[in-house]
Amino acid sequence: MEVVHTIRELRAAVARARQAGRTIGFVPTMGCLHEGHLALVRRARAETGYVVVSIFVNPTQFGPTEDFAKYPRTLEADVAGSAAAGADLVFAPATEDFYAPGASTWVEETRVTQGLCGEFRPGHFRGVTTVVAMLFNAVQPDVAVFGRKDLQQLAALRRMVRDLLFPIRLVAHETVREANGVAMSSRNRYLSPADFAKAAAIPAALAAARALVAAGETDAARVRTAALARLEAEPALRPQYCEVVDALDLTPVRQVTPGRTILAVACHLGSTRLIDNADLG
Repeated sequence: MEVVHTIRELRAAVARARQAGRTIGFVPTMGCLHEGHLALVRRARAETGYVVVSIFVNPTQFGPTEDFAKYPRTLEADVAGSAAAGADLVFAPATEDFYAPGASTWVEETRVTQGLCGEFRPGHFRGVTTVVAMLFNAVQPDVAVFGRKDLQQLAALRRMVRDLLFPIRLVAHETVREANGVAMSSRNRYLSPADFAKAAAIPAALAAARALVAAGETDAARVRTAALARLEAEPALRPQYCEVVDALDLTPVRQVTPGRTILAVACHLGSTRLIDNADLG
């Protein structure tokens, strides 16, 4: 497996793969890879003939009070994990080499990013769509794989690909979970063992909502109330939002429609912010 740090090296490697008749798969990450990321790499390996993994902690998606400076950088372990999962190339650029000096161009989705996390993290999704558009232009993949845990990010990127005519197929991979049901996240390492155990209240709330829908409940307000009650039963959790939304545009709904409705949750546990979601029905 190759490791490159410049766009010139990246494009040369991808060009060689294309000349050999291989389709290009891409998994963009911010590093600190865990099993959830590696599942995306394996999915890209199954979908394509040549897999690129980017490792880049993107400064433009962090707010002024967020954890950019302390976000873990574990490049050596990330390279080893990517290779073991089947990647062919790791692209790990430096910030100053990736963003042009004085860069002033943004890519911004303006509909599905308004609520949920967008309400509490202004500018975050603009940073995400901009950096992913840049990575798409640099890698020029045929297929890109993302995890479903980042529900709103995935929705924004789907719209970006559609609206800006990127010739890329997006693949959404199911959320990978810890043994206690907590969605795998790089931020889980910030949790103490005691707080990690308390975080299990989040998947428990999702399960409570799904059980209610499975029993025949279609009123979104009742489903939301049941999930929120389960979250609030854990005193250490501070729910930021708990919403029942349409699966396509992420707007709140009044009725649960099987296959079209999602429960989305964000909570603080100590200083760590955790997000999760589940299909309803």
